[in-house]
Amino acid sequence: MKALVARAYEPVEDLEITDVPKPAPGSGQLLVRTEAAALNAVDLVLVTGAMKEAFAIEHPFVPGVDVSGVVEAVGEGVTRFAIGDRVIAWNGIPSGALAEYVLVQAAPSAALRPAALDAAHGAALPTAALTAAALVDAAKVQPGDAVLVVGASGGVGSFTVQLAKAAGARVLATGRADEHDYLLRLGAEAAVDYRGADVTQAALDWSPGGTDVVIDLVHAGPALASSADATKPGGRVVSPLGGPEAFDRGVTAVYTGTRTPEGLLDDLAARAADGQLQVEISATYPFADAPQALADYAAKHLRGKVVITF
Repeated sequence: MKALVARAYEPVEDLEITDVPKPAPGSGQLLVRTEAAALNAVDLVLVTGAMKEAFAIEHPFVPGVDVSGVVEAVGEGVTRFAIGDRVIAWNGIPSGALAEYVLVQAAPSAALRPAALDAAHGAALPTAALTAAALVDAAKVQPGDAVLVVGASGGVGSFTVQLAKAAGARVLATGRADEHDYLLRLGAEAAVDYRGADVTQAALDWSPGGTDVVIDLVHAGPALASSADATKPGGRVVSPLGGPEAFDRGVTAVYTGTRTPEGLLDDLAARAADGQLQVEISATYPFADAPQALADYAAKHLRGKVVITF
């Protein structure tokens, strides 16, 4: 089968499509014929080795953690899925989605794809939507809460805005000026251009006294202090990127990443299929152009998700 392969830690531009052995499913696994795969920031980290001390991989390595496709074979003990099922899955660091066939765990990280959700939009859902759901849950959003979402126009951000809004929050979203209409369509009450405005001051103007929560998808470490400054005393800063244990004025810090509790991906897929959850795809590439897709993804600011189709 054909796959996009990294032979060593290397720039994404150096990856090549080549022949690799077609895998066979082991116990608790599915073999999925890939219809579409989405790109994520973790793909770049794994390929380049930017965080290899924490996330070491074996080479040759096939990137891609989000897959949408058709079950080709099932391993021993699999009862929830059958040959011919259309599925979506989050594959985590084992990756492998940028190939004609990929092994997927028959676990809560996989779900049946509803008929109304096409393969490309299904692939765009798992990592971003599951991460956004974990962040909103960690933020303990209550109806009426004022929530600032920093980095709202990307894949995770777009779902975070929608899920916070669905939880009853008032949302202020950051994005470029040309993205503000899009952010308002997602459910944000207001938007601020991070390139031309002081986001902390804008948040304080929007919610005098400070926001209840900041969900920051951009900053890590000490840089999160500016987000903490946008919250009221006793507020919360939530991030998937890590940072200080706490901030001044009793502002708490919560760090979380992609989570796959039972039934969550199924629920998100159902909400996307019936239009409750918008899935934004900014660009699609055929598999033959996968190396260029990764290079563009690494270099450009893109709204929503980038998907590779097979």
